[in-house]
Amino acid sequence: QVQLVESGGGLVQAGGSLRLSCASSGSILNIRAMGWYRSQTPGNRRELVARATSGTNPVYADSVRGRFTISRDNAKNTIYLQMNSLKPEDTAVYYCNLVNQRSENYWGQGTQVTVSS
Repeated sequence: QVQLVESGGGLVQAGGSLRLSCASSGSILNIRAMGWYRSQTPGNRRELVARATSGTNPVYADSVRGRFTISRDNAKNTIYLQMNSLKPEDTAVYYCNLVNQRSENYWGQGTQVTVSS
């Protein structure tokens, strides 16, 4: 069982930056995919922010392309989301996702990002 723990959320002014981290309890060296999703209101479905599948280029939501970057550090078993030029509409709970080689999905507990205008 893999556990994912997100950190790095918080309150930031519009135009600012945050870097979210997602630490995995297991190795991320051979994962099938990793991603970040967000939920902007409680109970709403999680929307894709960024996703990287093994062997392919990352894909980004239109609303964040050019501002957000997904990356990983295999040595630290950590996935990152660098968020620049933040906007109030980026306010949400952000969740990391990992899909292992058996296509099993794992989710973090979420981290709140609030962007003030």
